[in-house]
Amino acid sequence: MGQSEIDAVRALLGSKPRPVGWVERRRRIDEVGSLWPVANDIKLEQVERGGVSAEWSIAPGSDASRVLLFFHGGGYCSGSILSHRRLVTEAGRAAGVRTLAVAYRLAPENPFPAALEDAMLAWRFLLEQGLAAKNIAVGGDSAGGGLTVALINALRDAQATLPACGWLVSPWTDLTLSGTTLATKDTIDPLIHKDYLRELANAYLSSGINRADPRVSPLYADLRGLPPLLIQVGSDEALLADATRFAAAAGEADVAVTLEIWPHMIHAWPMWNAHLEPGRQALAGAGAFMRRHL
Repeated sequence: MGQSEIDAVRALLGSKPRPVGWVERRRRIDEVGSLWPVANDIKLEQVERGGVSAEWSIAPGSDASRVLLFFHGGGYCSGSILSHRRLVTEAGRAAGVRTLAVAYRLAPENPFPAALEDAMLAWRFLLEQGLAAKNIAVGGDSAGGGLTVALINALRDAQATLPACGWLVSPWTDLTLSGTTLATKDTIDPLIHKDYLRELANAYLSSGINRADPRVSPLYADLRGLPPLLIQVGSDEALLADATRFAAAAGEADVAVTLEIWPHMIHAWPMWNAHLEPGRQALAGAGAFMRRHL
């Protein structure tokens, strides 16, 4: 069941040395993320808007008038539609909606605010397709979770209509790297370590950008007025405190927030849902959450 399966994922992730350089890191996340391909019944369609590539997906029986807009993880420096395709498409199936996965520009070639600009472009694209904001959920894992909140905050600040809900998987919410679990979970997290996060933050943020800027560290944002949020995080994650502290901050701001801490799970574990029962269970719960709010 769950423990033996997550041990197999750990073995997979530790089977090769951590790659060096952005090209190799991007190749590696694509490799491990796409080990189990998308299901045969998923329909995919590539689109492009303003130089930003994206991919529609839909499972049989899903409602095309409702959409999950998804931003992949990878520390703003790696990750892709390919690496997260299985995660995104099965989340759409669980929610009974179409999905739009966005290939936002990556650092260090394209530092902040490129990713946020592309997220806003993707949002406008959905509205141009005739979709109502109330029929859109926004979600992401890791850096994509932080980007999700940054987008929703930007929409609120612009007094725009907000999405129906937000879904955050293992979100990276604090680029100041002040979470205590970066130390306490360091030896059991196979993926995320403080020095690695520091390197990613350095690549994403140009000199002079405050790392507590709420546009990059939503833990420090004014969260009032946000739509309902679901946060899913594993107990074995170095970023556990990023999720728990953000959930507390959202709750203090009167946001309807649900925090799920999954025992023994690692960073972004639903990516391996094809062979990980807790990954499928997490997606089923996220799908039910989105159905309630869309």
